[in-house]
Amino acid sequence: MSTVDDLIAEVLAGRHGPEPASVPATSVFWVHHGTRLAGGDVTYRNQYVLVRVGSAFGACAFAEGEADPAVCANYSGAPVSVLLTEAPAPVRVAALDAYLGFVRPHRTSSAERVLLPVGAPEERAQARDAAVAGLLDVPAGAKVALIGVVNPLVAAIRERGAECLPCDLSLRTTQWGDAVTPDMRDVLGVADAVVATGMTIGNGTFDEIVRVCRSRDVPLIVYAQTASAVARHFLGSGVTALSAEPFPFSQFSADETALYRYRT
Repeated sequence: MSTVDDLIAEVLAGRHGPEPASVPATSVFWVHHGTRLAGGDVTYRNQYVLVRVGSAFGACAFAEGEADPAVCANYSGAPVSVLLTEAPAPVRVAALDAYLGFVRPHRTSSAERVLLPVGAPEERAQARDAAVAGLLDVPAGAKVALIGVVNPLVAAIRERGAECLPCDLSLRTTQWGDAVTPDMRDVLGVADAVVATGMTIGNGTFDEIVRVCRSRDVPLIVYAQTASAVARHFLGSGVTALSAEPFPFSQFSADETALYRYRT
């Protein structure tokens, strides 16, 4: 299995659990929110489609226009196979994530469970991003490409003595004025390690990131709210480590929540 589409084909063929035609997607729902952390000047605007399959939620963040709220009525209650073959791309990814999280929950895996503390959004974001940066195993001065920029994670990478190479489709500068490139090719070819968001699975760039990291033999760490169970299937096959944060995400709760750290 080398691409996300290959994984979808395997699931549809029944190679990862029960036949998806026999598994209902009980609920499809939509979240649209904005966040501006204290001390920052960036308002993060995010839209997610989420799918519930049994005891698991799958998620995919997406850009404006890639889906609309009608998917909630159109696909709630439909078999997972229908979502994987007929739905818009964000719904397909969320359904794949939900199915894989249902057949193999993060909470029963051998991953390291990290509890994010009760607190304000800034405190929880800092704890989350410190946990992600803790998966980096690079020497001081190493160049770390960050594909999908959140400012606390930029800071966490720098606190480990590494040089951050930020890349994002929306942001143009970090909180500290560093230029952010929109083209991941600018950073993938020169990085000593890559940290990429699970949103790359949703926007279709993940396969290329994995391919380049394999060919260059550089570590790839994925921090995933979007498609965390999907990213897990690439551990040892391009992905070196994963911070998986299933729904409800840290920004949607002030209470203690868990993320799961996997290492190859």
